[in-house]
Amino acid sequence: MDNKILNIAIIGGGSWATALIKILNDNQTHKNLSWWMRCQTTINHIKKYHHNPNYLSSVDVKINDNAISNNLPYIIKEADIVILNVPAAFLKDALKDITPEDLKGKKIVSAIKGIVPTENLIIAEFMHQKYGIPLHDMAVISGPCHAEEVGLEKLSYLTIASLDANFAQQFANNIYTRYVKTTLSDDIYGTEYAAVLKNIYAIASGICHGVGYGDNFQAVLISNAICETERFLKAIHPIKRDIKESAYLGDLLVTAYSQFSRNRTFGNMIGKGYTVNSAQLEMNMIAEGYYAVNSLHQINKIHKVHLPIAQAVYEILYQKKSPKLTMQQLTSQLS
Repeated sequence: MDNKILNIAIIGGGSWATALIKILNDNQTHKNLSWWMRCQTTINHIKKYHHNPNYLSSVDVKINDNAISNNLPYIIKEADIVILNVPAAFLKDALKDITPEDLKGKKIVSAIKGIVPTENLIIAEFMHQKYGIPLHDMAVISGPCHAEEVGLEKLSYLTIASLDANFAQQFANNIYTRYVKTTLSDDIYGTEYAAVLKNIYAIASGICHGVGYGDNFQAVLISNAICETERFLKAIHPIKRDIKESAYLGDLLVTAYSQFSRNRTFGNMIGKGYTVNSAQLEMNMIAEGYYAVNSLHQINKIHKVHLPIAQAVYEILYQKKSPKLTMQQLTSQLS
């Protein structure tokens, strides 16, 4: 598949989808770019003003009027590559009118860092099981890359994971810019699960900050979090990987520490005494880690990996245990 004749469709209207539109516009190694989002009012605004009024509003998102729509089958029909970029909790609903036949022969790229909650499946597994997409026709975007910094053209690194090395390289070429560098991986399971786990650990980091722990303890927390990640990935998909690479450790660090991390912000609010509902309402953004905590808890009932940090977050969010007391109890399990 020649890079110059690709038709690429992005599914989702949030900050990361908007950032990917910017990246692809700046790269231009594709033929056509189309964009699906749910809200017609937002679509009308983008057609008129060429920026997303809700996310990264300063970013130029010029796109042909007929290539942005809330008609998903229409947007997908001519695409060679479909980039999924809606919150995992809403993916099933977004794709409800799409059949396996609609996606037949297309390459699927997941830019979602989450688990489909009712299925407890990462995106690659969900698309493979529910839509029959061969795993070799899928890729995963991972790595430490906040949409807000992409909008500011801050240097960022993305990892493209696929079992098809040629497809991984091709898509990496499509999103390479002067401010986005790319690396390749064949670890679609590990990079997806690491992205799920880092959101949970970012919530833990936020909770700890909210209840009063400082930088010294945060360093211990995140050191233990990468150990938990490594244990879980070895249990669920035991291949050779370097957990210190940016797709794993780097993504964890930026999500746990960055001012742009919605999961850390969500956790901080929980630590300060907000309820889950009040925190979600005030943020007006989706913290993927909230849904991932429960899904991972269910998955780990099978694998039984020792994950004390993830378990503590589950107890706080889903069993309504005291953030302060739960984190105090966690400190005795860390080293």
